[in-house]
Amino acid sequence: MTTTTTGADYAGDLQVQDAWDLMKSDAKAQIVDVRTAPEWSFVGQPDVSSLGGRHAHLVEWQTYPAMAVNPNFVDMVARHLAAAGAGKDTPVLFLCRSGARSRAAAVAMTKAGFSRAYNIAGGFEGDVDASGHRGRTNGWKAANLPWRQS
Repeated sequence: MTTTTTGADYAGDLQVQDAWDLMKSDAKAQIVDVRTAPEWSFVGQPDVSSLGGRHAHLVEWQTYPAMAVNPNFVDMVARHLAAAGAGKDTPVLFLCRSGARSRAAAVAMTKAGFSRAYNIAGGFEGDVDASGHRGRTNGWKAANLPWRQS
């Protein structure tokens, strides 16, 4: 597994395949999708149900439509993780569209005492390609990792 860290702000960045491999190898590892409700509905979300019945925890980092940072984010995520049996030393992988919001979420959760809060670099859709489209260059979807739309 390759991680890139930028100091002690959070556990580091994982490439999408490394994130999936960690989810497969550690039955307690959790994924938190920090995008907005419209993104989950219209773009899709990671599907980790094949990994022991786990699911992606859906908690907005920024609330739609104002896109203000969710003041309850840390508490909401902590409740989700506790309900899933995860502790503060459990690997928690944060995912957004391209890796910026999820990095901020990983930093916030690290400050709250979660020692293994990772950012999934590339995010769900990744960077735009030469045609201005996401989901083809890098990221969860481009890596053909499991996902679903509602």
